Amino acid sequence: MNIQIFNTEDGSHSLFRNDLNEGYHSRYGAITESMHVFIEAGFKQVSNKCKEINVLEIGFGTGLNAFLTCLISSETGKKVNYFGIEPFPIQSEIYSKLNYPELLGNAESRRLFLLLHSTEWGKCVKINEHFKLKKIKKRFEGVDLKQAFFNLIYFDAFAADIQPELWRKNIFNKIYNTLRDQGIFVTYSAKGSVKRNLQDAGFYVEKIPGPKGKREMIRAVKKLQGFKLRTQ
Repeated sequence: MNIQIFNTEDGSHSLFRNDLNEGYHSRYGAITESMHVFIEAGFKQVSNKCKEINVLEIGFGTGLNAFLTCLISSETGKKVNYFGIEPFPIQSEIYSKLNYPELLGNAESRRLFLLLHSTEWGKCVKINEHFKLKKIKKRFEGVDLKQAFFNLIYFDAFAADIQPELWRKNIFNKIYNTLRDQGIFVTYSAKGSVKRNLQDAGFYVEKIPGPKGKREMIRAVKKLQGFKLRTQ
């Protein structure tokens, strides 16, 4: 893979894959996008309901979503069991240059960020007292997942026109089954076809305001009855 680092509008780095002609984050801000889509619209929604949160990320990528979740778990005292699926991990010469720790924390943050990337794949590792991580180096289609286990899904695959196989109803069926009742699915996408496939899989789906540069994004809930979403 030919990968290049570039600066996004908020000063945070992202990556560009030349073979796919696609970036890993919004050019309007990698941190801005991840905070809005995954932390504000996802993590903060379930954190009120759960003392311990099981998170599945599809598309571990730069590790930014895991890093942000690790930081907020320490801030809030929530215990997080984080599973990240990524068939094509980025190499140390790339992730070691990313500037998220300098923008989000201190010298200890850099150690933490590098630890998230350098932990052994396929092993559950205790990162700190609040955060456990298991990275899975497989395509999502080939991963066996526990039924009704996860509270929260971060769906951060490449766009549907780049990886259409990951945005189909059979994938969302699998995601639906691995979520607990009232579990939440969040993604940056707002495509009508994605919304329809999620609905066909059984989700209650809503389009909510997106991050800078996107008018809308999708948030979906398994069995909405009795579950109240917070207004952003």
